[in-house]
Amino acid sequence: MTTIFRWLLRAFILIGAIAAITFAAGWWFASQSLPDYTATYRVAKINAPVEIVRNNANVPHIFGETDADVFFGLGFVHAQDRLWQMAMLRRTAQGRLSELFGERTLRFDEILRRLDLYNLADSSVKAQDHRTKAALSAYSAGVNAWINQINNRSLGRGAPEFFVFPSELDQWRPADSLAIIKLMSLQLSTHFSDEVLRARTSLALADDRIADILPEAPGAGIAALPEYAAIAPALPRRAEAKSDTDTADPLDPIQRRGLGGASNAWAAGPSRSASGGTLLANDPHLRFSAPTTWYLARLELSTGGVIGGSIPGIPVVLVGRSEKLGWGLTSSYLDDQDLYIEKLNPDNPDEVLTPDGFVSMERRPATIYIKDSNALAINLQWTQNGPVLPPHLYDLGSITPEGHVTSLAWTALSPADTSLSAAIALMRAGNVAEGLAAGEGFIAPSQNLILADAEKIAMKVIGRMPRRDARHRTQGRLPSRGWIAENRWRGQINYGANPEFLAPIGGIVGNTNNKVVDRAFPYHVSYSYGDTQRILRWRFLMQNREVHTKESFIEAQLDDISRSARALLSLVAKDLWFTSGAAPTGTPERRRQDALRLLANWNGDMNEHRPEPLIYSAWLRALQQRLIQDELGPLAREFPHVEPLFIERVYRDISGAAIWCDVLQSEAVENCTDIARLALDDALVWINENFSGTLESLRWGDAHQATHDHPVLGRIPVLKFLVNIRQSTSGGDNTLSRGRTSGKDPRPFLNVHGAGYRGVYDFADPDSSVFIISTGQSGHPLSSHYDNLGDLWRRGEYITMSLDPELARAGALGITTLNPAVN
Repeated sequence: MTTIFRWLLRAFILIGAIAAITFAAGWWFASQSLPDYTATYRVAKINAPVEIVRNNANVPHIFGETDADVFFGLGFVHAQDRLWQMAMLRRTAQGRLSELFGERTLRFDEILRRLDLYNLADSSVKAQDHRTKAALSAYSAGVNAWINQINNRSLGRGAPEFFVFPSELDQWRPADSLAIIKLMSLQLSTHFSDEVLRARTSLALADDRIADILPEAPGAGIAALPEYAAIAPALPRRAEAKSDTDTADPLDPIQRRGLGGASNAWAAGPSRSASGGTLLANDPHLRFSAPTTWYLARLELSTGGVIGGSIPGIPVVLVGRSEKLGWGLTSSYLDDQDLYIEKLNPDNPDEVLTPDGFVSMERRPATIYIKDSNALAINLQWTQNGPVLPPHLYDLGSITPEGHVTSLAWTALSPADTSLSAAIALMRAGNVAEGLAAGEGFIAPSQNLILADAEKIAMKVIGRMPRRDARHRTQGRLPSRGWIAENRWRGQINYGANPEFLAPIGGIVGNTNNKVVDRAFPYHVSYSYGDTQRILRWRFLMQNREVHTKESFIEAQLDDISRSARALLSLVAKDLWFTSGAAPTGTPERRRQDALRLLANWNGDMNEHRPEPLIYSAWLRALQQRLIQDELGPLAREFPHVEPLFIERVYRDISGAAIWCDVLQSEAVENCTDIARLALDDALVWINENFSGTLESLRWGDAHQATHDHPVLGRIPVLKFLVNIRQSTSGGDNTLSRGRTSGKDPRPFLNVHGAGYRGVYDFADPDSSVFIISTGQSGHPLSSHYDNLGDLWRRGEYITMSLDPELARAGALGITTLNPAVN
């Protein structure tokens, strides 16, 4: 027995030693890719020394003698801190993820290849103006300079991820940066997925009920649409999904419905500012990840300094300020996509019907290489309307009749996309007028551009608006027949027709992804918007003060009051509050009374420390599911987020919407109070199964954790605990401090989409402006700057945004010098 014990002890010690050595070796190799921020490098393709001062928040301030050298420095620092992120964005746009991840990402690669985004980006390089071409070349050279340092100095392959997923790191090209912009357009676009859902819903519901579950943004009435069944009569009345639409993958480049682009931005003119200067606040909303999409940087250009949020891979400060101008962006929800049902020639499936008869589609072969599997050969097809899409994308196959295919018209599919040239022109603009002029070059993604200089404020929709025929059969809200002439685009509407608000009389302008104009089709901008609720709270906060300050703008940016919660509870619970007798402790009736008592005294504050937001959210989610499940069946899972306008229509019985409360599968006729009571019981059972303690001890933040997860390492056991960042957060789907919930079981209230960047700029005292990002500057999990700004972000704190170089140097954590290589 002693001998056995001795050998077991030796084996245990040996295994422990091997594990310790393996861990230490892995740590050592991974740490080799941590950049030295105080080093001096000799690099090619710069004209004079470049100085990179990293302040105490690790924000690089880049100084060079020429603009080209400054853009070189930006490429260098992006690669130092975010090389893996950049490589992944490029691979995604190229449709080459499967080379690393195998069949897991095959369907993503196929979609990107069929859209042909990378080749379109490559074609767009020559469409850029001279300054932008120079910036792209210099930026690419800067990225490649760091890649060369990695190769020459054996700097741990540049990032730990390259050890787990080894691959050749190609040199950076100008087309790579333009491809990332097109990828961002894809991630921010939602209209073609909305068209598919509307078509599927049209097959399941009567027309008057579609307006309930898919309500239009408030405004003037809209002409009735044809039933989708009339467009595609051969389809079954309920289009079932063929693919697993519940599967979410962080590598998926296409956002699910409800998780497209969002954002808040607003500005105040001197008449509404306590300081007498203009104010601007902006917080763009994107899918959370670790690291965040955003990277803070300051560039010293020939036109002056600019500072704000950039995206690694793109040589521009997309949101931020200069000494003279501040600019912010929100998703405009402009309808820049249309789906077409294309009729194949029964005698030649390579041809589709057009207004002039059958015409051959453009075809090009492509090969997708797949790790640990055979390569897949596909044929890329384009009709006159756009690329043919695969049937599994958003379950297109469920709404495509036999003998037809589906194509996509989209402004981002331009081979001469000048959006980057416009962004660089905006960064150099010296006033509102110049900023508005720069917006003309934007093609996609369409945004609301909010501007503020020392005296004026403005907002304008930027991005190309498709010119549709006034006789378009579906007005772009449903897939339409591609061979009918009036359904086809007729070019693009002039930039001057884009909605614009310059120096408004009220002194304040802003957007929360809400409807901004009420114009007739085809100048309508959109029928679907990202917000109908946040804008109401914003309007109250803006009008509640005669003048505003930087602090009041910050307060509004962090506001977590849900106006829709109070409005809906007054409808849903009106016949439940204080209407039942005493109930013994521990009974379902008592628990229901306790929940109602908490909600009756609640002001709609979605604070992370309160129980009411969790009770409310669980109740409304259960309520919507009860209302729609029997009518929609499996299609109900396509509505994972509570739609406040739908609940309001039902409980106000607008146009007979209360009929949703009657369960079709039962003989009894249920009323809305019955369904509200049953849904509350459902919610309390769910809460009891997932959270311990009393109702009073619940915390919204425990359910509403922000999921800054690493898209790749975040799914690997053990490693995920090192790379994923989880934070208890306030806010919700309909608060200004927006924390969009996942909507997916088993944790439907995780905060998955929100403000990765926040900035507030005061032009009375520009250097007092503040900003923050949601993780840290570095994408390296072993860096102290991987998540150091995340705690400030979670607490609603900021760091200062100064263009004073001496302030940056005074608290510098490192100064990097790039010297020209000796020939």
